[in-house]
Order: sequence, then structure tokens, then C-alpha cells
Amino acid sequence: MTRNDFLAAAFWATTLGTAAPAERIPVRHIQLPRHEFMVARTETGRIIARVEFTEDVQGDEVTMRLTYRFVDGSIDDETTTYRQQGAFRLVRNHHIQQGPFFRKPVDFAVEAATGVATSRTADKNGKIHVESEHIDLPDDLANGFVGTLLLNVSPNTAPFRVGILAPVFGGRLIRILISPEGEQPFQRAGQTVKATVFRIHPELGGFLGVIAKLLDLEPKDVMVWVLEGEKPAVMRIVGQLGGSGPVLSSELEGTSFGNQDFLQSQNLKGRM
Repeated sequence: MTRNDFLAAAFWATTLGTAAPAERIPVRHIQLPRHEFMVARTETGRIIARVEFTEDVQGDEVTMRLTYRFVDGSIDDETTTYRQQGAFRLVRNHHIQQGPFFRKPVDFAVEAATGVATSRTADKNGKIHVESEHIDLPDDLANGFVGTLLLNVSPNTAPFRVGILAPVFGGRLIRILISPEGEQPFQRAGQTVKATVFRIHPELGGFLGVIAKLLDLEPKDVMVWVLEGEKPAVMRIVGQLGGSGPVLSSELEGTSFGNQDFLQSQNLKGRM
């Protein structure tokens, strides 16, 4: 196991034992069917992937799919179903990463009602191995729809935490801390508008946090730009895919963030 593998595994193994109680987000904006496109850029501005986002609504259940198609043939494909009745609640999530862009492939699914997490891996001969594990899941589990939660909180909300089930060791629970970071202007349809910027910070403390900092392996924060209003929407996401690898800036088609240096503007090194 390499140093990076060890730290990544140790980080994702951090559990919810000392975390704050579950905090489900109430529904303020009913999500409607949606079909949008984004582009993902590297730090230098080069387009590295095309991104497609869809939402299908059946009663109080919403199924959303976010797919990154990379120029090198890699794919990041995540499908999430959640309920929007009173408060948001995860139903199921399935996340796939494969191709040369990623250090190792991921095929991980979770059913919230049963607490069953399923991992699919291939050995060196290409044989698929399927492993399932039962996990006691918190009510605020937010795999795949953190962005939806941000559409339903106030721009000046107090920082809050939700749970994420990470795809290692069959599934391990962690907490992420979400906090507003103010507003930033951008261009949309030729007009200058402002978006609320939220910081998503994976909580990594104690001895493991010190070691990760010394080795410069701290997971980077993710920044999300949300356009407020009657129909709020995510305009931009800056961060790593799956908590590792290079930082990408994914921007809704038809928007422009000018010469904003996305690494400098949101200080992606994180806050420990």
C-alpha cells in the first residue's frame, strides 16, 4: 500500500462517532425536472470534460444523474434518488468512476432504507467481485445531492454538517462541514449577477489530521456557487472528484467567471 493509499484509506475510515447529531435540511424549493450541461476545466482553463445533469421527478421522489465524460475516455457517473417531502432524505445512490483520469476505479452503491452498501471491484484477470455490507446510516446522509441541499438553505445560514458514506472498506461514514463564504459576481447571458459561495469541508482532525497536513495530503475543500432566487441553481463547482486527484472547475454552460483564479478565490487548501 502506498503512502497516498494509506492516508486516503485512513481518512475515509474516520467515522461519525464524535460528530454532531443528524441535521436534515427542510424543503424550501421543490425540485422540478431539469436537463443542463456544464464544462469542466483544469487550473489552466483547458476543457477536460463535458458534464450532463438531469433530474426526473415522480411524486415526491427525485432521481438525478450527473455524468462527466472526459476527453481521455474516462467517466464519472453518479445517479441519486432522494425524497423531498418535508425534509430531504436519501433513497439510494450509485457512483461509478473509471478510466485513466482516476487512480483506481469505483463502483459503489448504497440503499438508505436497508443500510446496504455494495462495492464492485475487478481483479487483475477482470473477474468482478461483489461485496455488500450493512451499515447504520444517519438520517442526514447526503451522498450525491449536497448541491440540492445548498439550494434550500439561506445564504447566511449557520454552518452545518451532513453525513457522507465514502466508498472504502465497504463504506465508511464521515462528516462534511458546510458554510457560506459570501458572494461573488459572474456573467450569465451577458448580465452580471452574484452567486452565494458555499465551502464544503471534509472534517479530518486529531492525529490523522496532523499526519495528513505534514505529508501535504489534506483533502481539499469543495466550493459551490449557488444563484439564489425563486428557482435557485448551482452555477459552478470547484474541487476534486471523489476527494482525490486534480482540482477541476465545473461551470454551467452560458456562464463566465472571467479571470477569477479558482484556486486563489476559494483557498482550496482547506482549514484544519
